[in-house]
Amino acid sequence: MTAQHDAPHDLVGIGIGPFNLSLAALSHGLPAQGADRLATAFYDQRRDFRWHPGLLIDGATLQVPFLADLVTLADPASPWTFLNYLKHKERLFPFYFAERFHIQRAEYDAYCRWVAGRLPGLHFGHQVDAVRWNPERDLFEVDYTQLDPDGEAEALGRTYTRNLALGIGTAPYVPEPLRPLAEAPTVPVIHSADYLDNRARILGAEHVTVIGSGQSGAEVFLDLLRARPAGRERLTWLARTPSFAPMEYSKLGLEHFTPDYTRYFHSLPEPVRDRLVPAQWQLHKGIDSATIAAIHEELYRRTLHGGWPDTVLTPGVTVRTAGRVATTKVELHLEHTQQGSRSRLTTDAVVLATGYKERPLTRLFAGLDPYMRKDSSGRPRIDDRYRMILDPSVSGTVFVQNGERHTHGVGTPDLGLAAWRSAAILNTLTGKDPYPQPDRTAFTTFGLEQREHTRPRPAVDLLPLVDHP
Repeated sequence: MTAQHDAPHDLVGIGIGPFNLSLAALSHGLPAQGADRLATAFYDQRRDFRWHPGLLIDGATLQVPFLADLVTLADPASPWTFLNYLKHKERLFPFYFAERFHIQRAEYDAYCRWVAGRLPGLHFGHQVDAVRWNPERDLFEVDYTQLDPDGEAEALGRTYTRNLALGIGTAPYVPEPLRPLAEAPTVPVIHSADYLDNRARILGAEHVTVIGSGQSGAEVFLDLLRARPAGRERLTWLARTPSFAPMEYSKLGLEHFTPDYTRYFHSLPEPVRDRLVPAQWQLHKGIDSATIAAIHEELYRRTLHGGWPDTVLTPGVTVRTAGRVATTKVELHLEHTQQGSRSRLTTDAVVLATGYKERPLTRLFAGLDPYMRKDSSGRPRIDDRYRMILDPSVSGTVFVQNGERHTHGVGTPDLGLAAWRSAAILNTLTGKDPYPQPDRTAFTTFGLEQREHTRPRPAVDLLPLVDHP
């Protein structure tokens, strides 16, 4: 049986990660206009909010300050700030004395779960199946399946909305040579996203290989190193990057994560943008200096009584192919880029800290594909207000969250821009500028040719935010 909700929403969010949760929190705080409030609903197929549960390693911290919560950088007076969360938990004074600017990942997850548990209009256990444009009603149709606690289909539903916010996030990326191994259950070859669920099994392996030089790879390697006995570590850490490099964290370097740089990046030609993102890998794929220091300190400590730890740390390496040896081991065929040399490595377990890729829209947005305008690489075109560019016959708007790196740059997945982007979306959506934003956010002037930044005009005249006759 299909439940149908005829009263249309002003905004429906697909996916409830930190970015759409930020949007939900800031939209909930909008003041009433007459008898109307912004009508929103957010859907996610998971049973509850989960933020990278496989990487909530004890002691691992965020790489952004606690001010990069869901709302503060747009509305410090919001009831959904991290500081207000601490107040409700009666932990404000302990946090004050702890003098922590970068909080633990587990604490950020707990904060988001606190917000998600109190905000209305969040529908977990609802899998969105399809999105279509209904030209007769001038509305988007959103079909979903309500799931029971076991993840089985319980009921079908459909809702209508004037606008959408796409926040389906990214999926763990497994390189092609390792995909068959990751799908085979006999030898543990797992993505770092599933590390904690498989930690005991990984620790039980005689030799473990970590692949990937980013923050996740460093945290997994450090956790394994601390858990292995001195002299019998049997750990290998491989990276494709030319070095185990620190993340760019200088004050002016961080200005690449400001709205000023985002606007500059969006104004560049598509080929220039495509060259820039991979060249800026140290802005978003490096390792924070504290983690590098902790790894070196742990390795150094193991030399105090003579000898070296049984570890191999080698950057500049790619995995060409891989295969199983019998049923208990994996053989990795390696190539060193600078040397031009090749080698083989036999290991008992592999942790892939190989990052994430944007989820494809093919299935979910098949009904909108004829209306979507795409770039030369077949990616959705997204304007400077985070709106997917659609055929003019579509009067509704699709906003994109964490799916616009090709148009908005390295700050796209950064938590520090979450509240700002949510505020920009709501300002555009309502045309009321409920969250005034600064005209300038960086000391750096990006580019010689300055483009005047103008405040957004109302996106559409679809929202019931005025008194009705």
